[in-house]
Amino acid sequence: MFTIGGGYAMIPLIEREIVNKGWLDSKDFMDIFAVTQSLPGVFAVNISIFVGYRLRKIKGSIICALGSILPAFAVMLSIAVFFTHFQDNVWVSKIFNGIRPAVVALILVPCIHTARAVRLRGLNIIFVIAGALLIWLAGISPAYIVLGAIVGGLVYTFWIKEKIGGKI
Repeated sequence: MFTIGGGYAMIPLIEREIVNKGWLDSKDFMDIFAVTQSLPGVFAVNISIFVGYRLRKIKGSIICALGSILPAFAVMLSIAVFFTHFQDNVWVSKIFNGIRPAVVALILVPCIHTARAVRLRGLNIIFVIAGALLIWLAGISPAYIVLGAIVGGLVYTFWIKEKIGGKI
């Protein structure tokens, strides 16, 4: 409810809560996180649905989904109601500008943690950096990067991997 930086900034908090309570181990959490990345919707809600289902099946999924949606909805509704009164305030603008670097760090830390957890190394890191640079510097849509990665993964899996013996 009180995170700044969106979903990726919440990953360490979500993982800590889920793993510390013994609902999932760290490997299971990373597996669920990977699956929720490919599903539509907010991955924090998707993770909560998976955890709720693991604990109490359908009833647990519904309760966990509501528990992760309603607080954020209440906060966003409150901000929407009152922000119009403060949006032109110079101090509010300075606060938001000051928060930006912290948000970048809050997003970067889970990305590094996830890369370590999935043992991202070598050529894979180059692909990640190249994709980020293409989005940032060349202005290419992330959708094209994802489609290119899918095609590249399929080509590697079904053609190149067999020829080189899976050494990449």
